[in-house]
This record gives sequence, structure tokens and C-alpha cells, in this order.
Amino acid sequence: MTLRDGPRGDPRRFGTEAFYASIGRAFVAMCAVVPALFLVEALDVGLGIDLDLAGGIIPRRIEGLDGVIFSPLLHADFDHLYSNSVPLILLGTFVLAAGFRRFLWSTLVIVLVSGLGVWFTGAPNSVVVGASGVIFGYLGVLLTRGVVERSWWNFGVVLLVGLLYGWQLLGILPTDERISWQGHLFGLLGGVVAAILFRRRADADPYDTEPGLTLP
Repeated sequence: MTLRDGPRGDPRRFGTEAFYASIGRAFVAMCAVVPALFLVEALDVGLGIDLDLAGGIIPRRIEGLDGVIFSPLLHADFDHLYSNSVPLILLGTFVLAAGFRRFLWSTLVIVLVSGLGVWFTGAPNSVVVGASGVIFGYLGVLLTRGVVERSWWNFGVVLLVGLLYGWQLLGILPTDERISWQGHLFGLLGGVVAAILFRRRADADPYDTEPGLTLP
């Protein structure tokens, strides 16, 4: 083992201690996000403050534009939140494991693209809430990252995600008026854009904090 390989191995190489450590830290972090979302929903229900209306996206209305930022934190009810929790943890873990700053920048791009897409094209007089756009964005990141970074690990993630959640791609089609297919579609597109913008160079040093970022 050379000094460059480090005592724990390459964090980008499957099977090394560093690789498993990055996955474990990311999983713990994403597991901490979901209770925060449940707390928000509990406050909304318990206090009757109608956060959905106050912080949701209302298409093409100025008072609903702040929902672009706040709507991913809100859900219609606990069932809605339950359905989003597992895919948010799973997909978010794989995205976060590739680097904290890349995760933050990617999430910001996804939130903006998904939210603005809903604001411009959503059904009039509707109120759109939920983390589904972010979930589809993470799916877009993982699918695209496997191609643009030409990584066997990322291709493996793509295969796993495809087997578990490929059927959810139907959510980008207008099949149910109660579901914001626009949020899903634009979230997926936001994830594709984020994966390209914040891709890792093939020759990047794996021990750089955030190797090969292409930041605006």
C-alpha cells in the first residue's frame, strides 16, 4: 500500500474501509433528516397552522413562489410523508456519500428546477407540497452520474436504483391529478443537470475534500 492510498483505502473504491465509512455516515445523516420532516408535519397538524398553504407552491401566483424553497419540507399528511421517507433516505444516502458540498449544491439545483417548473406549469389554484421532486432529482443524479463519471460503482448504484425504483419513473407522466407529475419531471431534469454540473473528474485526487467539483 502506498502512502497515497491512505490507511483506509480509496473512498471511491468498492470494498475499502473508507468506502463503507462514507456510505455509513451518509446513511446516518439522511436518517436524521426524516425525523425533522415528521416534526414539521406534527407541528402543522398539532397546532393547526396550515403550513401547507403558507409554504406550498401555488402555480403562477407571487404569494406561492416562496414554496419553491419550503414545499419539499411539507407534506399533505403523514401517509404522504411515510411514502417519501424510504426512497428519500436510500437515494439521498448514495448522493450524499459522494461528497457533502456536491450533495448541497445538487439539492439546491434540484429544488430550484423542480419548484420553478411546478410554479410555471402546475395546475392553477393548486397547492403543491412534498419531497417527491427532490427524490426524483436524486434519482436523476444517480442515473446520470453513472454515465458522465464512467464509474463502475455508480453504474452499480444505477442498477440497484433501477431495480427498486424504476417503476416510479411513471410518476413523470400525468396519470393522477392529485400527484404533481410536473414536480417529478422537473426534479428528474434538475438531477440530470446537477450531475453534469458537479461531476467528478476522472483524474481527481480521492483525498481532496470535494474532488473535481465544477462549481458556479
